[in-house]
Amino acid sequence: MRTRFIQVSTERQIKTVESLAREIWTEHYTPIIGKGQVVYMLRKFQTRKAVSDQIGEGVLYFLLEAGDEVIGYMAVQPRDDELFLSKIYVRAPKRSMGYGRRAVRFIEDLARDRGLRRISLTVNKNNTGALRAYERLGFSNLGPVLKEIGGGFVMDDYGMEKDVSLRGGTDPRSGVKTDRLGRRCSVRSAVRRKRV
Repeated sequence: MRTRFIQVSTERQIKTVESLAREIWTEHYTPIIGKGQVVYMLRKFQTRKAVSDQIGEGVLYFLLEAGDEVIGYMAVQPRDDELFLSKIYVRAPKRSMGYGRRAVRFIEDLARDRGLRRISLTVNKNNTGALRAYERLGFSNLGPVLKEIGGGFVMDDYGMEKDVSLRGGTDPRSGVKTDRLGRRCSVRSAVRRKRV
C-alpha cells in the first residue's frame, strides 16, 4: 500500500495530530511512563495550540497516510547540521507493517535534501521495541539522557543518532557497518551482499 507523508499546515491537520497523539500516547505510553505523565505530556506538548506553536518555531509535522487512512504522524526539527526526530508514531493496528521504516527513510531523505549530515532522537529507556527498531535501522545508542519537563516529571531516555551522509561502509564515529541503504548490518551480511 502506498505511503504518503503530508506536511501539516492547516488547523484541520493540527486537530488530526492532536487526536492521534491522544490515541497513540494513551495506548502505548501509559504502561511505560504511567497515566499521569502521559496526560501531562499530552497537555504540554500535543494540544492544537502546542503543535501550532511548535510549527511556528520551525518544527515540521507530517501525517502518515496509507491509502486514504491517516495511520500516524511524525515531527522533525532542523538543528545546525542535524535533523532532530522528535516524534514518530503509528497507530497500534498498523505497527510492524513497515510504516515506521518507510517514515525513517523519508526523514533520511529530508535530512539529505537539506544538507544535514545526521538524524538524532531520544527514546524512552523502557520503549524496548522502538530501541530495537532504531538500532536495526542503523541508529547508534549514545547513552542516557535525563530531562526534566516540569510537573515533577522527567524524560528518562537514550540519545540516538545516525549519520545519513553515508551510503554504505563504516560510520567512523561508531564503527557500525551499513549497507548501501544506510541500514546497520553484520560483517557476515555485508560480505554476503558484496559477493552477490
